[in-house]
Amino acid sequence: MANQRKIVREGAQVRLRIAEERDLDFIVASEAEPENARYIVADSRAYHQDTLDSPAAVHFIVERNDTGAAIGFLMAAGRNSPDHEQYWRRVIINERGKGYGKEALRLLMDWAFGEAGAHRAWLDCKDYNDRALHVYESLGMKREGLLRDTIFVDGKYENLIVLAILEPEWRELKVREKGETS
Repeated sequence: MANQRKIVREGAQVRLRIAEERDLDFIVASEAEPENARYIVADSRAYHQDTLDSPAAVHFIVERNDTGAAIGFLMAAGRNSPDHEQYWRRVIINERGKGYGKEALRLLMDWAFGEAGAHRAWLDCKDYNDRALHVYESLGMKREGLLRDTIFVDGKYENLIVLAILEPEWRELKVREKGETS
């Protein structure tokens, strides 16, 4: 079970907690899992180790509330950006199709804009990752551009789509969500 002092946000199904060194094996294994590896360029264990306690980035472990089991991780970089911009560098959910990813991203947005002082948060996504693109856009993220042939994977170039959300857009989303639950 996670140490309650490390819980950052909690939703109906999942919670976010700050990752610790003991989570590195889980993080590296999650990146290497074949269904995840298709959509990311994995980082080394050393990279995650170096950034785990960085003032510029934070790793979150996504846990199920009912069991405490780790089911994914998120990484937000740019915490100390003078432009108040975060780059959500990694979004991995190992249990798909249950709404955990959408809820985890909603919690990440609430943390980024509600606590961490972000004005803008962005991420990039491989252009053929339809499931992720659907989730991001359903949470109010807007497509800002296409980076053509920007990464070289398995002998071929791939495209990335850049999506972002601004703090005023997040606030409007929160107002709409509150109106729907009233």
